[in-house]
Amino acid sequence: MSKNAKALADQIRAVAGDAPVEVGLVLGSGLGHLAEAVDGVAIPYGRLEGFPHAGVSGHNPNLAIGTLGTTRVAVFGGREHYYENGRSDAMRLPLEVLQELGADRLILTNAAGSMRPDIPPGDLMQITDHINFSGLNPLIGEKTDARFVPMGGAYDPEMTAEFQRIAQEEDVVLQQGTYAWYSGPSFETPAEIRAIHTLGADAVGMSTVPEVILARFLGLRVAGFSTITNMAQGLSDEAISHEHTKKMAPLGAQKLEKLVRRYLTGDDAA
Repeated sequence: MSKNAKALADQIRAVAGDAPVEVGLVLGSGLGHLAEAVDGVAIPYGRLEGFPHAGVSGHNPNLAIGTLGTTRVAVFGGREHYYENGRSDAMRLPLEVLQELGADRLILTNAAGSMRPDIPPGDLMQITDHINFSGLNPLIGEKTDARFVPMGGAYDPEMTAEFQRIAQEEDVVLQQGTYAWYSGPSFETPAEIRAIHTLGADAVGMSTVPEVILARFLGLRVAGFSTITNMAQGLSDEAISHEHTKKMAPLGAQKLEKLVRRYLTGDDAA
């Protein structure tokens, strides 16, 4: 653990209290308002030295610490993507801080394009595996042997099963699939989509995979979800753009929020 992470964790505790965090959440497009539901405090990233600026429209760069449901959480209202500054390890320090605050679980969310007709825009996909199509890795440069992180079961089986149970009880369709990370910021070409689909991907996006690698490096258990905003390039006639993503993301995000709130409340949820 870096000295910076320890210092930042102390800074956060001075504002938010000493109670350990249980679960971290990184919010993708359409879910930013979930941070506002936290009963606690919101700390702007700008006050946390070394935190990313999260400069993508549709993201809210605050760290909310407090209670959501019945669980002590740390909610990251935005992330820094590789395409912003060319750093695949941009979220390392925030996740180190999360671990230092006591969390052992991390829920990652994103907006993504689908390659499957049975997962149309507005639906959810639970990530059960991923393809690092970019070839980049946030642990490049790590000096210790801890960099050799096993990635089998990177998406925690127990968390995966629990969310499936909740989805069934809440009557929410929660498909499962493999997510491919494409670096962005340009969207993929039809040929690239055909290639990724041939490799076994079900959805494609520009985030999450570096955070999963970092989380497993830090010993955090991970659950991941994609809110589907569009069919991938070449699979429909819709015009793909960031504005379209922001417009469509809330549709799936409403369903995901229902599941996350229930997970964080446990069996006492209605």
